[in-house]
Amino acid sequence: MKSINDLVASAKTVCDRYRAGRMERETVREWVLGLGAYPSPHGDRVREAAEWFRLHNREPVSEDIVLADIDRLRAISAP
Repeated sequence: MKSINDLVASAKTVCDRYRAGRMERETVREWVLGLGAYPSPHGDRVREAAEWFRLHNREPVSEDIVLADIDRLRAISAP
């Protein structure tokens, strides 16, 4: 388990890059699925995002899916 501060900073960076089109969805999906265990509330959000990306793993995806991806990434870094 890494620190919450590292998780939050990484999640913000990944979200910003993905939203700007500088990061591929598959890379984001692999990043989320590779996250370890964290305490609540961040850990709950990481698990939710991982489940989301496991269920929605086919390309291409709609704009609605991308927006939901971004919402889950933002949730990880929320206080």
